[in-house]
Amino acid sequence: MFREFYLGFIKIHILYHASKESIYGSAIIEELNSHGYDLSPGTVYPYLHRLEEKGYLKSEEEVVEGKVRRYYTITDKGKELLEDIKPRIKELVEEVLYEKREKMKTDEHGK
Repeated sequence: MFREFYLGFIKIHILYHASKESIYGSAIIEELNSHGYDLSPGTVYPYLHRLEEKGYLKSEEEVVEGKVRRYYTITDKGKELLEDIKPRIKELVEEVLYEKREKMKTDEHGK
């Protein structure tokens, strides 16, 4: 079950980073690894492809140092999804991380 939640976070990270600049597979793996994820190409590339198939990302190929590299950018559909997700993330983070604080406030007021 942990893996299912974990993979959802990865998709959000991918959309977020693709909204800031064009991304490519190995660079997004490095970026996500810097956040503590331990990802392989076998995990990330299928997500990039699925997000593109569903219309959230688009890609273009570019030759870099003699090799073809596929760059992904977010689409309008992907931007809409990301904007729809943001308030839900905020609410979830506040609820999960600040639950104790809210419980303390409730206890103080006798509710």
